Amino acid sequence: MKVRFASGRVRVRLDDLEVAALTRGEALTARVEWPGGGWAVVLDPAAAGLTGTGGTLTVGLLGQMDDLLDEAREGVQLPGPPRVSVEKDYGPQHA
Repeated sequence: MKVRFASGRVRVRLDDLEVAALTRGEALTARVEWPGGGWAVVLDPAAAGLTGTGGTLTVGLLGQMDDLLDEAREGVQLPGPPRVSVEKDYGPQHA
C-alpha cells in the first residue's frame, strides 16, 4: 500500500494482492512510527466513513467495495476532511 499525504488529502494506491485482501474482509494498515509518535492509515472493508484517533486515520470502505472492484473504475473517493482517494495500481509484479 502506497500512501501520499497532502494538504487536505490522502491518496492510497493498492496492488492486486491488497485489493484481494480487502475483498476477503481483511483490513490493511500502513504505518510510520518515530519516537513519541507516528502516523497510520487503516483501510477497513467492514467500517463506514472516515474516523481519526490520534495519528491513525481509518478509512471505512463498507459500501465502496463494489465500486473499487469495478474494472472500469480506477478507484473510489471519500469526502473528508480529509478527502481520501483509494486507487488501484496494478503493475506487472504479480502477473
